[in-house]
Amino acid sequence: MLAAQQNGATHCAPTMAETRKGSGLPARLVALLLAGLLTACSASAAGLNSFQSPDGRYAFLYPTGWTRVQVSGGPQVVFHDLINSDETLSLVISEVNPTNDLEKLGSAVAVGEQLRRTVIAPEGSGRAAELVEASERLEGPRTFYDLEYAAPLDDRDRHELATVVLDRGRLYTFAASTNEIRWSKVKEMFHQVVSSFTLLV
Repeated sequence: MLAAQQNGATHCAPTMAETRKGSGLPARLVALLLAGLLTACSASAAGLNSFQSPDGRYAFLYPTGWTRVQVSGGPQVVFHDLINSDETLSLVISEVNPTNDLEKLGSAVAVGEQLRRTVIAPEGSGRAAELVEASERLEGPRTFYDLEYAAPLDDRDRHELATVVLDRGRLYTFAASTNEIRWSKVKEMFHQVVSSFTLLV
C-alpha cells in the first residue's frame, strides 16, 4: 500500500500492480484486501477536512462542522466548532531569528514552559496553566514539539494541545483547545488534528 501525505491529509493509494507484485495471491483475493484497506484508511480520516494556506506554505486537518473566523490582531488562522463554540483551533506565526532552529530555543519542556508564561498564562492575565506533557517529534527534516496543557478557569477548566515548529525564521504554533468536560470525547481527534500540521515548502 502506498500512503502519501498531501495538503495535510494522508491518502492511501495502493495499486493492483504494487500489491500483486511478488505476492502470488489470486487477483480476486487481492481486490478484496485492497477494498478493506481503502475502507479502513477512509475511516481513519472521517470527520476531518483539509486546509491549505493560500501561499501553499502549510496545511492541516480540521474537524468537519467547524468554521473559520477572522480575528483582528490575533492568530493568523482560527477555526471553531459551531455547536461547542468554545472549542477552537488556532495558528500563530511569529517572526524569529532566521539562524535559529527549534533546538536552539530549548528543549520541548523549556519551549512549552516559555509558551505557558508568555502566551497561555502571562503574568498579570489572571490565568493559570500547567504544562502536562512535552515531547519531540521528527517529520522528515523538521523537528516538532508537541505540548499539552491544563488550564483551570473560574467557570470551566480547559485543555489544550499544541505543536510548535520553526522554519526559515518563522515559528508556527498550532493549537486546539476545549473545555475539560469535553476533553475525554475529543482528545483522540485533537491529537490527530494537531499532529496533522505540516509545512509544504
